Amino acid sequence: MSVRIRLSRLGRKKSPVYRIVVADSRCPRDGRFLDIVGAYSPRDNDQVTFKTEKLESWLQKGAMPTDTVARLIRKAKP
Repeated sequence: MSVRIRLSRLGRKKSPVYRIVVADSRCPRDGRFLDIVGAYSPRDNDQVTFKTEKLESWLQKGAMPTDTVARLIRKAKP
């Protein structure tokens, strides 16, 4: 089982909001997930929030972030 940290889309049409979730790579984008580790709102000046303890825990367990999530993690770190 390959675990990925990726975006899951929420919100209305043309007004997206994303959850940053940990999911099995075989599950669909908005399907079943294991844990919620953050949120991303591109309409609010690219606001990104992370639950840092959960994120670090999943990264230590071997979960691989997608390219987009990796960029958001780098952007959020001071």
